Amino acid sequence: MGDHIARGEDFERKAEKKLSGWGLFGSGSKFEDAADLFDKAANCFKLAKSWDQAGSTYVKRANCHIKADSKHEAANAYADAAHCYKKTNTKESISCLEQAVNIFMEIGRLSMAARYFKEIAELCESDQNFEQAIVYYERAADLFQSEEVTSTANQCRQKIAQFAAQLEQYKKAIEIYEDIARQSLNSNLLKYGVKGHLLNAGICQLCKGKGDTIAINNALERYQDLDPNFSGSREYRLLADIADAIDQEDVAKFTDAVKEFDSMTQLDAWKTTLLLRVKDALKAKELEEDDLT
Repeated sequence: MGDHIARGEDFERKAEKKLSGWGLFGSGSKFEDAADLFDKAANCFKLAKSWDQAGSTYVKRANCHIKADSKHEAANAYADAAHCYKKTNTKESISCLEQAVNIFMEIGRLSMAARYFKEIAELCESDQNFEQAIVYYERAADLFQSEEVTSTANQCRQKIAQFAAQLEQYKKAIEIYEDIARQSLNSNLLKYGVKGHLLNAGICQLCKGKGDTIAINNALERYQDLDPNFSGSREYRLLADIADAIDQEDVAKFTDAVKEFDSMTQLDAWKTTLLLRVKDALKAKELEEDDLT
């Protein structure tokens, strides 16, 4: 470890010396030479698992490439820095990825910019910062869509819908899930996922309704028109049974419907969380009725 750090620091000193000297073939040459030395230094720091040192050295390399007007290489160096900082400093990693994205956007490499916007979103997600994750997933989705990478765009959009629902932005989540369901019907490969997207949209409708079943009943009619096979699915049956339970203010019936579905297809944490919100609203309504009597 110590040997790698010593070698890295030696390469770094040589790079700094190169920058302070005169370039024999003009200033561009010295910046390119220094960038190569910073790259060697950063690799040594990575071998030593000294991630902050490696990250800061890649930033120096990026600055050299910017001065040499090698923008693509500068963006890649910022991305390399971000991947080192990712292990120790999320904020710094995001900052470097943003620098990379700005350069890729400037030089028209939109697919690369999209990829790094998605990576920033994932870092925000891992930090439980869902508001910021939504912002970056939206930027990524827009760029992936403009590059016609629809499947990855929709992966990002599903993340947006997931976090929007968690933040009680149900309308936004519903619009996304319904739109993806519509798109998926046109693809032989994706049409089998339609009932899952409609289930997610329906659960969001239940949360948004807060004890009112008009929205979910209207939605179920629309979903049947959209996909005639949906009415024969367990996903449809779950939503319809929950709507009945809410109409009857019957918590036991709600619980039975959820248990029956879960015994066949295990509900994930996201669906469970949202369904608990619906159940809590139903319980509160039931207690309210008891108080009135």
